[in-house]
Amino acid sequence: MIVDNALYHQGKRVQLGDADDQSLGWARVPCDPGDFQWIGIHDPSNDELELIARTFDLHPLAVEDAGDSHQRPKLERYGDTLFLVLKTLWYVDEEDAVETGEINLFVGRDFVVTVRHGHGIDLATARRDLEHRAQVLEHGPMAVLYAICDRVVDEYEKVGQELEVDVDEVEESVFSEARTDDSNRIYVLKREIAEVRRAVMPLREPMRKFATGVDERITAETATYFRDVADHLHRVSEVVDNLDGLLSTAFDAHLARISVQQNEDMRKISAGAALIVVPTLIAGVYGMNFDHMPELHWTYGYPFALLLMVGVSVGLFAWFKKSGWL
Repeated sequence: MIVDNALYHQGKRVQLGDADDQSLGWARVPCDPGDFQWIGIHDPSNDELELIARTFDLHPLAVEDAGDSHQRPKLERYGDTLFLVLKTLWYVDEEDAVETGEINLFVGRDFVVTVRHGHGIDLATARRDLEHRAQVLEHGPMAVLYAICDRVVDEYEKVGQELEVDVDEVEESVFSEARTDDSNRIYVLKREIAEVRRAVMPLREPMRKFATGVDERITAETATYFRDVADHLHRVSEVVDNLDGLLSTAFDAHLARISVQQNEDMRKISAGAALIVVPTLIAGVYGMNFDHMPELHWTYGYPFALLLMVGVSVGLFAWFKKSGWL
């Protein structure tokens, strides 16, 4: 469906009609040099995509990719049209989950078509923010491209901050005195960090190209904006790498603590077994049925055996306690 449709003249919006009217915006509007049209659609049908393709003369391969919501971030050029795929991310803290969506952008000399799949980032807010910055919007379709990339990367940074909080919680839990089972959560977080990496890493090369002016429509001033986005993206990629390394270290530490705890348990079990075995040994020897056994017919033989059991057990207990086995 059409989410929004507008013509921009000298950095100002010229409304083309009701965005919900399916008859609007599918024909290119005559405009002055520098003017451009921005059409936003959300989860379009195949018929809508075909109509868009015919109207703006889009390459069929790019249209096919735009209809599939499982594309890898990439930048391709078909004639005068740039095709950019962005993955959108947002974090669900209750589930330690990174959810993903997708934005496909067709950027021509006098038009921008954004195709959004899933929930994630609402481009309406990015459009409104950009419309309040006429000096940026005057740069034409590349300004829209910058604004969307900037909003997407800002969301990456928010997801990175949320992951940092969860990784700190895992580290605190792993190194706490309490016995915890953190392996499950560590695995979940590593999987979600891998999801972030799949969105962030492939986007670095397209942002580098924009920052260095890969297209003649990118002026020196426009490239400055993209350099800022590329810098933020590089910062996010460093955060992702650091978090992944910290989780790997935390997992190794968790396994080491489990090993230490198991050794402590075995020492306590061994000490407890010794406290039982020694009295059992004395009782077994004392209960043997021999006539010629020392102290067998002694009046105090039974109390002596009991005292010997208690004394040896107390001595062993004190020794184990002092050595840290108990």
